[in-house]
Amino acid sequence: MSPAIRSLVVTVSDLDAAKSVYGALLGTPHTDQPYYVGYNVGGFEVSLAPGDPTGGPVAYVDVEDLDAARATLLAAGATERSAPTQVAPEARVCVLADADGNPIGLRGK
Repeated sequence: MSPAIRSLVVTVSDLDAAKSVYGALLGTPHTDQPYYVGYNVGGFEVSLAPGDPTGGPVAYVDVEDLDAARATLLAAGATERSAPTQVAPEARVCVLADADGNPIGLRGK
């Protein structure tokens, strides 16, 4: 599988306020939980997650082997913002950063 960006996670400080704005733009979410609100936008996932919004939105690249992709990027000079975390039975995510601090999300097995 070639890497593909299929989702964008927007971290927000006020989930209800963000749902109001994003709902006006994107319609009714397919998932509406206190920890995750997800919208399907033409097959692309846009989601809201509560937290500290100072890091900006994170685009997640789907990779076949999360550990291998993470190791390759760290060896190339990326730094780790968040370690791999299991988010679903078949999915783990982590966030790295480039030299300027821009987030790079990875999602895979």
